[in-house]
Amino acid sequence: MKIVLASSNRNKYREMKEAFGPIGVELIYGGDTDVSIEVDETGDSYEENALLKARAWSEALGMAALADDSGLEVHALGGAPGVHSARAVPGSDADRTMWLLSQMEGAEDRRARFVSCIAVVFPDKEPPLVYRGICSGTIASNPRGSGGFGYDPIFIPDGYNATFAELGNQIKTKISHRAMAIKGIAEMLIPVLQYYAVRTMEKSRFVQGQ
Repeated sequence: MKIVLASSNRNKYREMKEAFGPIGVELIYGGDTDVSIEVDETGDSYEENALLKARAWSEALGMAALADDSGLEVHALGGAPGVHSARAVPGSDADRTMWLLSQMEGAEDRRARFVSCIAVVFPDKEPPLVYRGICSGTIASNPRGSGGFGYDPIFIPDGYNATFAELGNQIKTKISHRAMAIKGIAEMLIPVLQYYAVRTMEKSRFVQGQ
């Protein structure tokens, strides 16, 4: 089965594509399609926003679409920036990272968690799949490392002394919030793929019998 990633964020695509191959899914990068889709992320939750994006891409391309919505929730900031993480302030990832650090100035409670919700929407009205992944950690005092994207340079996952940006993709793709969500949605996709395989075989037998 081919599923389009409802995003033109190549960093997300790199983190996701290899995870789906073993279950028989070819993940198509949304930026390589001939459509340009802008979705207003008006949902109040990661789940709502992920479904909004997946539905828009599925309807536009007539194929299954997978979307991710994620954010950083900081305990000392009451869970902010949360669903607004990518739009907390105008500018680049670095601008948003420095903004968050300014909000955390003097805070002793550095607890935080990354949350990722992945949704898959199918073109034939099959019920959508939704799975949430979480990675808990703390906020560093200063940006560290050159890898990753978003808030990776200031997020230290529990059990490590390095930020996601320092740990690199080899570790991040195993322990991150998105890694957890990918694993969960992949497991949910297995019976769906089996269902589609059986249905395809039945259609083939029907055509041959005519």
